[in-house]
Amino acid sequence: MTTTVRLRAPMWTRIVLAVLAVPQLVTGLWAVINPRHWYDTFPGLGPLLVAAEPPFNAHLATDAGAGFLAVGVVAGVAALWGERRVVLVGGLGLAAFALPHFLYHAASPAPGLNATSNTVNVIILSIAALLPLAVVAASLKGRDT
Repeated sequence: MTTTVRLRAPMWTRIVLAVLAVPQLVTGLWAVINPRHWYDTFPGLGPLLVAAEPPFNAHLATDAGAGFLAVGVVAGVAALWGERRVVLVGGLGLAAFALPHFLYHAASPAPGLNATSNTVNVIILSIAALLPLAVVAASLKGRDT
């Protein structure tokens, strides 16, 4: 009989995943349930980020929402379970979404936003891309052998 030791992830990595999961889940549910409202009003305050790049496409908005939702579920479950390898997968899932998302917005300012709004958006997205990478690095550093 063999015994497997499941290493717990550092608490800060679980907190980061949980915090990052919340906006993914909210955004995803919103876009899946009401894609038109999500498109017209996201993020709900400040500049309208999604509507800054028209036209509206219900299929694309719903699919994007499903992607946000999936990433949020993976990150949330990883934060809840806390096993180092699961947290690694959660971090990788978030990074796989957040890095291309950041790179797109960094290279393609939205025509409907002013320079300040575009800059703030890119800064927020860069943080959202760097945090999962930190989770991945911490998870790899102490990975199971």
